[in-house]
Formats: sequence, C-alpha cells, structure tokens
Amino acid sequence: MKTILLIDDEDHLRFIFSKALRDKGYRVIEAATGEAGLELARQQLPDLILSDISMPGMSGEDVLKQIRQDSQLNGKQVILMTGDPRIVTPRRAMEEGADDFLIKPISLDDLNRCVEARLKRSQTHWRVEDSVLSQLQSPQHSNLPHEFFTPLAGIIGLIDVLQSSFSSLSTEEVQDLHKDIRDSALRLHRTLKNYLWILDLEAASPGAKPAPKPLSPQALEENVMNGVKDAVYRNNRTADITARVDQCSVLVDPRDLSMIVEELVDNACKFSRQGIPIVIRFGADGVLTVTDAGRGMTPEEVKQIGAFRQFDRKKREQQGLGLGLFLVQKLSAQNGATIAIESAAAQGTEVKVAFQLDHAISPA
Repeated sequence: MKTILLIDDEDHLRFIFSKALRDKGYRVIEAATGEAGLELARQQLPDLILSDISMPGMSGEDVLKQIRQDSQLNGKQVILMTGDPRIVTPRRAMEEGADDFLIKPISLDDLNRCVEARLKRSQTHWRVEDSVLSQLQSPQHSNLPHEFFTPLAGIIGLIDVLQSSFSSLSTEEVQDLHKDIRDSALRLHRTLKNYLWILDLEAASPGAKPAPKPLSPQALEENVMNGVKDAVYRNNRTADITARVDQCSVLVDPRDLSMIVEELVDNACKFSRQGIPIVIRFGADGVLTVTDAGRGMTPEEVKQIGAFRQFDRKKREQQGLGLGLFLVQKLSAQNGATIAIESAAAQGTEVKVAFQLDHAISPA
C-alpha cells in the first residue's frame, strides 16, 4: 500500500482529499503545517507528498526545498497545490524541484489522476535507477544516478507543464520553458560527455597519446577564452569574470586546454556566489591561474580530490558529478603539466596549472 503525506492548513480540504485518496486504496497521513509535514515525512518516508504552498509558518516551497536537500527524501514525488497561481507558477514550481502542480479548486478526478501518474512515474524512475545501480556498485559511482536523472527529470517535468498548461501560458512563459528544457538537456549532455571522457582517460595505457605539440600564442589565447566563455555562459556569470592571457607558447593539446580552463572556471562559479569576482590569468611563464573568493576547501578536502567526489554534497547539493578537478588533474598530467591547489574554507580557492613552455617562441 502506497503512503501519501497530505499537508494543508485547510481542515475541510484535508478531510475531502484524504477520504478520496483512501477510497482509492492509499494510506494517507496528514499535517496542518509545513513544519509538522516535514517531520512526518522524515519519520514515515511516504511514497508521495502533496502540499499546499500558502501556509502559516513554513510554506510548501520551503517544505519542498527541505525535502530536496534530505538524502532520504530527495527522490520522493512532490505535488504542490495553490489557490493562487500568481504566487508560484507551474514553471517556477518545476524549477524548485516539484514533480507536479495543481491549481485549486481541484476536482477529485484530477487529484486521483495526478497522484496515480506521479506514483507510476516514480516506479519507472526507480526501476531504471536500480538497473544502473546494479552495474555501478563501486563507491565512486554512487552519485551517477542522481546526476543523470536530475536534469532528465527536469526535462520531463517541464514538458509535462507545456502539455498540461499550454493554452494558459503566455508566449514569454513558453519561451522560458523552452530555455529551461534546453538548459537541462545541455547539463545532461555535459555530464555524460565528461563521464565518458573520464572513462577513456582511466582506460588509456601510459604513453598511448602522442606528446603535445607547441600551441602558438594566438591559438593559446583563443582556446583559453573559449573555455572561459563556455563556463561563464553556462553559469550566467559574465559580469564576475576577469580574464587575461599573456603572450607565450606552451606544449598542450588545444582541446585539452579548453577543457581544463572550462572545468576550472566552472568549478569557481559553482563554489562562489553570484557577484563574487573570479580571476583567470594565463601568464607568460606558462602558468594558468584561476582564483575565486568562494567557500573554499579544507586541507583534507584538497587531499581527497578524486573522480566522482563532491564535498558536503548533502548540505550543498552542487550540480555535477564532482568530476571537474579530477578531469583537470588527468588532462594536465597527460600534457606534462603540473597542478597545485591552494584553498581555505570560507576564503576561496586558487588553482594553478603549470604547462611546459615552448622556448623557441615564448620569452625567456
């Protein structure tokens, strides 16, 4: 028997919805406040949570945020309800992590259809995820299903909004939804690309790749700026970035260089707030330096950098597999470069990658 947690401060609606759901064979537990609902969710681990948005104290949005940050609850289906769609639009609800959205007054048929659809979606999701987990039993792969399914769930949820509410959406809202779908798709594509690249690097035998050739000063600047541009665009941090490339020539594969820069800048964006400066410098000495004033890492975290590793994931829920710095380490070593990380918790991080100079072109 599936368990549904119903959170709503209106007693008569809780009574009506609870009876309708029980008549369909569900076990229903109830809460009149967000705080009580969250506590029940942690105690009972329901299969689905149905919550009103506007409640005294903790709102439905706040409940949703807490659920998505809880390691035991973050995979649960959540349906938000409201009597005033101006408070939270369906698109914003999906962006916050809701699986569905109902606007009051809600007919009992609509309620039952929505609950049934969400529970079916949950069963499908976990069948697929269990299949992935059976192939990925080692500890370093434990974040893979979450990172693959989170953007995929976003795509599915936003498409559901388009299908169910298209006639009531403005042109601007439809365009915003299309953009959000594309962003989620690009995130999924990048995750898969980086994961496959890591697998290739791990499987390659030493010396399998030819030694890097000199990269001219013009090509070096172009590839550095391409990496900066890709990371900045994805994180919407154009105003926070300062980048400078001095003239020199280094031994590096241009594709690897762009990826190293992109991953370092992306990492700096993720671990610093909007408006915090990020400085990128490629000096004439062949050293790439990326500096941010974000939350930083402890010495222990710096020592433990590795594939699929994320620090304080349960607290911070950063996006991405945590492959960034590990990928930088691998690509740097492949090109004969060395990497050094200096970081302090709550102060920021500075990463330096020292490439081999082509002394025939670079200044002494």
